[in-house]
Amino acid sequence: MTSRGLIFDIKKYSLHDGPGIRTTIFLSGCPLMCWWCQNPEGQKLDPQEALKIRKKSKSSLTATKELIGREASVEEIAAEIERDRVFYEESGGGVTFSGGEPLMQYAFLSDLLDACLKLKIPTALETCGYAPWEVIRKIKDKVDLFLYDLKLMDEKEHQKYTGASNTQILSNLNKLDVDGKNIIIRFPVIPRITDADGNIRQMTEFLRTLKTVREIDLLPYNKLGKSKYEKLNRLNLLMDLEPPSHERLSQLSDGFKVLGLKVKIGG
Repeated sequence: MTSRGLIFDIKKYSLHDGPGIRTTIFLSGCPLMCWWCQNPEGQKLDPQEALKIRKKSKSSLTATKELIGREASVEEIAAEIERDRVFYEESGGGVTFSGGEPLMQYAFLSDLLDACLKLKIPTALETCGYAPWEVIRKIKDKVDLFLYDLKLMDEKEHQKYTGASNTQILSNLNKLDVDGKNIIIRFPVIPRITDADGNIRQMTEFLRTLKTVREIDLLPYNKLGKSKYEKLNRLNLLMDLEPPSHERLSQLSDGFKVLGLKVKIGG
């Protein structure tokens, strides 16, 4: 194995990226530009320059520049994953490949999945689903669990808030469902955007058509990404947006439970 790819983070002992205790590998690059993106440093396929703020004294701060993102080999990442094998085995966890969008680095992702198969470590892929079916077809049998993002059902709304059509996304999800793959839907709850009544109604109708999907994670919008936009000197389009209320999350949860879905608030 000689392929190399670009990653921007590795999170150990994760409890929010699939079942059990997991190691989450964040691959750089994403074809979407979601207004609410929590990982803007992972949107591009190259290291991103950011400001690093340090407290020099009680009354002064210093700012230096740092690069977020680094090249890594399959062997390096596989060794990092294997270090926590005991935690996966005890908790029913494994490794999750996230991003960005991992499918943007298809060859690297495929080799990483092969390495995990060889090590017999369970894998999950968090994906927005925006990729040619041929790419997904080639890796789908190497993935134990798809954490599949579903955001907006109206194509024009999807284009407005993510920069791309949802036609391919919905088509790929349908094909994975027909293929009987293990899928958990991940729905970002963004007030006045994704949680609009019309979007929820269309999503409910769509989910009724799926045969194998039995679970949905509601991911409430939060402001944790605000500092990232500032460090990257990037415009945050939702700077003043408040997170959804507990009442709204409960209401959405009840609605999806009517479909027979297991609902989890958070990843």
